[in-house]
Amino acid sequence: MTWDSLDDLFADLEAQAEGLHLAERDAELADRSQGEYASVTLASRLHGSVGATLGLRVLGVGRLVGQVVRSGSDWLLLAAESSGQQWVIRFAAVDEVRGAPHRAVSEPARSVTSRLGIRSALREMAESGSGAVLWRTDGTQVRGLPVRTGADFVEVAVAESAPVHSVLVPFDALAAITG
Repeated sequence: MTWDSLDDLFADLEAQAEGLHLAERDAELADRSQGEYASVTLASRLHGSVGATLGLRVLGVGRLVGQVVRSGSDWLLLAAESSGQQWVIRFAAVDEVRGAPHRAVSEPARSVTSRLGIRSALREMAESGSGAVLWRTDGTQVRGLPVRTGADFVEVAVAESAPVHSVLVPFDALAAITG
């Protein structure tokens, strides 16, 4: 064996070792990337979708397509494409999202207003004095005026017949709200 052939052999072995190292590194990066992505929440993806047009399937409501106008800690405001109607949708009632951008916004990176919960949105509706339709996850509706919010429910003044009475709707049963 000559020195030249030994050089070629060592160069070939070094190239093989470098190839194995690169393949190992790529696999490690893929594992890390998957591990990091495992910590991304649906809320983070929905916050990253503000301004985007999404297709949502909402329990008790069905399919909605529209632009995400704003998001809170547990809800989003969607302007529906077909009707222009605005929907406040609880994240917990969303069982499918189509068209979401790859962007995610983690909780610490969100603005102060985007950290407000559904209670804040309902309080704002109550203060405005405008009626609403509350869609439950089972598909039934409550029409009335949100008047107060408790820790885990909203009280709605309903005028189905005289006299006006109150209906309490637990947040866990609430899917969406329209005007």
